[in-house]
Amino acid sequence: MTITTCIFDAYGTLFDVASAARRKAEQPGQGALAEVWAGLAEDWRRKQLEYSWLRAITGEHVPFWEVTQDALDWAMEHQGLDDLELREDLLALYWQLAPYREVPKLLAQLKALGKTCAILSNGSPDMLEGAVDSAGIGLYLDAVLSVEEVGVFKPARAVYDMVGTRFGTEPSEVLFVSSNGWDAAGAAGYGFTTAWVNRAGLPVDRLPARPGHILTDLTTIPELL
Repeated sequence: MTITTCIFDAYGTLFDVASAARRKAEQPGQGALAEVWAGLAEDWRRKQLEYSWLRAITGEHVPFWEVTQDALDWAMEHQGLDDLELREDLLALYWQLAPYREVPKLLAQLKALGKTCAILSNGSPDMLEGAVDSAGIGLYLDAVLSVEEVGVFKPARAVYDMVGTRFGTEPSEVLFVSSNGWDAAGAAGYGFTTAWVNRAGLPVDRLPARPGHILTDLTTIPELL
């Protein structure tokens, strides 16, 4: 079937998850953070994902905002940062993550091609709303879908089911795009055409399914349609 619907993961795919720590580190008086911000951002993201997987496995679901706070607390302790004001500032900046530079142009291209575009994310609805508004990309999106509707994090199949429920599509009509290799693999196993945005040049995850396409950024997405 022809691809009619382009579904994007949010964090790390459309929005740069390192931008909160980077922007804060660039502010005056942030010498301690400036020395470790890259490690903090990496720890924060890794724990955010790990906690989402563990909660999905154990059935102990909480909103992604709680996972995000828990992950930051671990990351700050690991980097030797004990500063409540810094914690609050980093969390506030997470609601205003910078989009990757190619995102607005890409989404505009897809809409010009007549494609349905949406986000499917672990993020809580209010978190996603804040990020979308801050990036100014809401006019290109037909929906912003949060796992809170089904109460489990990706890569649970119930999450990918949300696309067909919302848009009435068959899996073969969907291009699913994620910067997470495990997410792209899970979506491929579900039956979506998938593109893994492998910005870091990582090896392919050893999982039952593999991404259909591997990209370095989002600019070539229209060529896959």
